[in-house]
Amino acid sequence: MKMVNLRKLNEKKPIKGSLLLAEPFMLDPNFKRAVVFLCEKQKSGSVGFILNRPMPLKLSEAVEDIYNFDAQLYFGGPVQTDTLHFIHNVPALDGCIKIIDGLYWGGNFEALKTMINSGEVQPENFRFFLGYSGWDMSQLDSELQENSWILCPAKASYVFNTKPDILWKQVLKEMGGDYAMMMNFPEDPSLN
Repeated sequence: MKMVNLRKLNEKKPIKGSLLLAEPFMLDPNFKRAVVFLCEKQKSGSVGFILNRPMPLKLSEAVEDIYNFDAQLYFGGPVQTDTLHFIHNVPALDGCIKIIDGLYWGGNFEALKTMINSGEVQPENFRFFLGYSGWDMSQLDSELQENSWILCPAKASYVFNTKPDILWKQVLKEMGGDYAMMMNFPEDPSLN
């Protein structure tokens, strides 16, 4: 198996709107083959959401006063798993923050519930998360230096149009070159 130099591949710095792909052999069960959408990157810390960890729960099952809205809930990360977060493609939602073209983070949840119950928005416009992935100060930069993550720009299609179970491989395939080769690495190298 050809070795890939992740340090050379990770020369870019993470910014808001980046994707973080777990390196192929990451053992942490929270992040094994995870694709994290980075919504905030500041000196004080970083916040992102795991895009490929659907939970066996719908939003209408977890939140009162939401009806007939079968949006899937996702595990956003191991931090504050009792909190609800969302990214979406609805710029008209009051209080939302633009992350990249076509993707927004958060907004006024009471206004969102009204939009949901009136049929103004559909489940496919949103990705809802319980918890988030967070890093203190320079922790994320350190993890990138340790080659724990592969960095690339995000696309709205990764959030809304790519099935979670193939997202990690799909992003690597689209990145091409050495990255595309990584998508076929076995999860357990001892089985190779």
